[in-house]
Amino acid sequence: MDDVRSRAHAPELVGRTADLDLVRSFLDRAADSGAALLLAGGPGVGKSVLLDDACRSAAARGARVLRASGVEFEAEVSFAGLNQLFLPLHDRLADLSDLHRDALTVALGMGSGPAPGRLVVSAAALALLRLATAEGPLLVAVDDLQWLDRSSAAVLGFVARRLEGSCIGFLGAVRSEPDSFLLHAGLPRHDVPPLGDADATDLLRSRFPALAPGVRRRVVSAARGNPLALLELPGSMTEAQRLAAEPLPPSLSLSVRLQALFADRVRGLPPDTRRLLLLAALDGTGDLRPLRAASSGDGWLDELAPAERAGVVHTDTSADRVAFRHPLLGAAAVGLATSGERRRAHAVLADLLTDDPERRAWHLAEAVAGPDERAAALLEVAAHLALHKGDAVRAVRALLRAADLSPRGADRGRRLAEAAYVGADVAGRLSSVPDLLVEARRADPGTGGSLQTAVAAAHHLLNGEGDVDTAHLVLVRGIEDALGRGSAGGVEEALHTLMVVCHFSGRDEPWSAFEAALARLGPGVPPLLSVSGRVYGDPAAASTAELDRLEALVATIDEEVDPVRIVRVAIAAFYVDRLAACRGALWRVVRDGRDGGAAASAVSALMMLCHDAFRDGRWDEAARTAEEGVAWSERLGYRLVALPGLYCLALVAAARGDDEATRSLTDEMVAWAAPRGVMMLGHFAARARALAALGRGDYEEALRLGTSISPAGVLEPHVPVALWTARDLVEAAVRTGRSAEAAAHVAAVQRAAVFRHGPRLALIAAGSAALAAPAEEAGALYREALTSRGAGQFPFERARTQLAFGEHLRRTRATSEARVQLAAALETFERLGARPWITRAAAELHASGLPARAPSGDRDWAALTPQEHEIASLAASGLSNKEIGTRLYLSPRTVSGHLYRVFPKLGITTRAALRDALGPAPRPAAGSGEGSGSSRMSDGAGRRAP
Repeated sequence: MDDVRSRAHAPELVGRTADLDLVRSFLDRAADSGAALLLAGGPGVGKSVLLDDACRSAAARGARVLRASGVEFEAEVSFAGLNQLFLPLHDRLADLSDLHRDALTVALGMGSGPAPGRLVVSAAALALLRLATAEGPLLVAVDDLQWLDRSSAAVLGFVARRLEGSCIGFLGAVRSEPDSFLLHAGLPRHDVPPLGDADATDLLRSRFPALAPGVRRRVVSAARGNPLALLELPGSMTEAQRLAAEPLPPSLSLSVRLQALFADRVRGLPPDTRRLLLLAALDGTGDLRPLRAASSGDGWLDELAPAERAGVVHTDTSADRVAFRHPLLGAAAVGLATSGERRRAHAVLADLLTDDPERRAWHLAEAVAGPDERAAALLEVAAHLALHKGDAVRAVRALLRAADLSPRGADRGRRLAEAAYVGADVAGRLSSVPDLLVEARRADPGTGGSLQTAVAAAHHLLNGEGDVDTAHLVLVRGIEDALGRGSAGGVEEALHTLMVVCHFSGRDEPWSAFEAALARLGPGVPPLLSVSGRVYGDPAAASTAELDRLEALVATIDEEVDPVRIVRVAIAAFYVDRLAACRGALWRVVRDGRDGGAAASAVSALMMLCHDAFRDGRWDEAARTAEEGVAWSERLGYRLVALPGLYCLALVAAARGDDEATRSLTDEMVAWAAPRGVMMLGHFAARARALAALGRGDYEEALRLGTSISPAGVLEPHVPVALWTARDLVEAAVRTGRSAEAAAHVAAVQRAAVFRHGPRLALIAAGSAALAAPAEEAGALYREALTSRGAGQFPFERARTQLAFGEHLRRTRATSEARVQLAAALETFERLGARPWITRAAAELHASGLPARAPSGDRDWAALTPQEHEIASLAASGLSNKEIGTRLYLSPRTVSGHLYRVFPKLGITTRAALRDALGPAPRPAAGSGEGSGSSRMSDGAGRRAP
């Protein structure tokens, strides 16, 4: 129908399906037999948009549309609205009777004569509209009926009640206010409702996709379903406020349009009433006590009464509560006040809030007009309270405002330096650090030696430029100076940052300064710092007692509210197999960061969560989470923090056999890290490359990469990634015939208490021991590994152990048991999408005598003998004939002969086609968890696709 064409040219109206259906149904009735309808609702609710859509739809159906709109300054001009509406019909006036023509021309100001009676004008208007329908249906559409002059409104009310039997529709939009004349004319009415929260959120997402989730929720709450408010409020914010980089004020600023819509009901109220409304809006809690305290005696009830009568507020004295009928009425009250009125109101609230230091500080800060140390000191305390609660953005804002209010340069410099530190360490405001530190030194040259300055500068050096050595030097000097002065304030924060710097250095030497500082603190070392220094810095050397202390800290993480502490506990747990216990708390940090909270902490949390997901076999979730963390950290300028996310993506790519993506991702890491001396990232890259090499059967390369992280038989000090590469190194050593090196590394693993601490590390240790054991001992060790506590939680490690066990069983002629292990491994690898291991497990299963089962169900596999299949699989993985012969105890010539027979059976002519002939990679399993978005592992060049 023609209505389809009208929809195609109309903007999409979110959440208005029912309203649109009702209006279009009305148009059908009007075109058939005449009808009238009023669209009623509050200002900005969307009446005009529905009216516009109706006019487009009616025109598309062939109807003639007459439009008019009430104008506030013409409300006293008789018949001004009727003149506007009937102007397009002036050529039809001659067709009216003399009585009706004369009445209308005089009423519309087109002729002279005695004033006509309203009844005659009304009848003439109806007659003129009926004449206009000679060419087809007619729609009369009038917006803002509440501002239409009374004479025109009366005529239109008369006309609208007498449309039955015509093909005329009357559609009006009117505010649902008590004095709206036509609301009492007895016409059919549809109250346009506010949007629901879900539709309001969808509207904001479509128009403001970059709006931070927390800001979006604040707008939804303030707009209360009003579409105009939803679209206008974000435009009144700064870019930093929209992105939650700066906190929103207690009362949102209104655009000119919103101010015009909501201020009218406040502007005309008595001054004392507006004063109380200003207090209520600035307080923002709905508590009546500030209003009562700000007035003498019981007069406040009388002062507030006009606002109640005007529908601005509702009071409940029994509950001591006051509420604005719409939140934006409170914002209008603030917007209408002068700066002096606002300062006086803030001063009143500050005097009343003696039991709430944080709110009192903010009100006092807004009440003063110049430097004020009392207000600055209270704001500094408020900043620390906000930081403890995880509101880093608010903490930075408080410190910056405190600096502005500081009379003394030394206090201003100190507060600016602390704002720089909190912004860099927690809030994700790395880019602001240089300017803040320059400003701090300008305020107080002595600020340059403060610990806050050192930590902020170190964060910028580490993340912005990757200068590990300079960051280390700055921190060590700052810590030594502070300890030399006998000041321990800020030392804990500085040492946590120094620990991270030492970790990324990947070298043993930088740790000596950290350990020396801990020794100088003596028994006063905070427990988390003491434990972290060991289990994060050198977990292979951690004692059982230290691991138990970590366990006690992890046990409290779900009750922790400070995101900084949550992240620090999780960092301590990262290498020692305790991240799963931190998962819920870390997701809380992420959600808070998405809502505009501690962004830097949230990025760090995402980086740990993606590795937690990879270890648990939730690879799609790992990729999604890593992608989010990488994008977020790069947007904030935290380049170093982004690289562990690339490391996780490289691990997923390696495990799934995407060598190109693995190579590209690790090359990117090494290219950034190597010139800067960030050796830990080199170790990360080596681990991912070693995993990829193991998958394709390049065991020499895997061994070379593994020993570049830590030599065989040694768990290198301060190289914690060596824990997670232990099994890979042992497997590569065994496969290359270096049994002594494999045994030495197993012994090193068994000496480390940490491998007895967590279930995954225990599985790695037991699986490594089984790989390196003599054939007569291996079976029992494999069974011990597979039945160890929690082994089933780690599907990839468990399946690799099952594959190795199956290979061992097949070679010792325990064929039936081998098939059980191999089939279980193959099923897990297929679910994970671990293509190289799928190929190996399928080849072993086929070699055990079972019919070939390609992941794709390719019938060509069945044409191969078990030995041909095994040789073809190894050749597809990239091994040369010599390497295949070494593994299978065959001569290279024999291998070549087998491949000569394999090619025609598979319908191929080249070695390069083997991989595809043996079946495509299975579809990856669906992920789960709290990450958002889809997995985007590779775009063909090994980089993350956009």
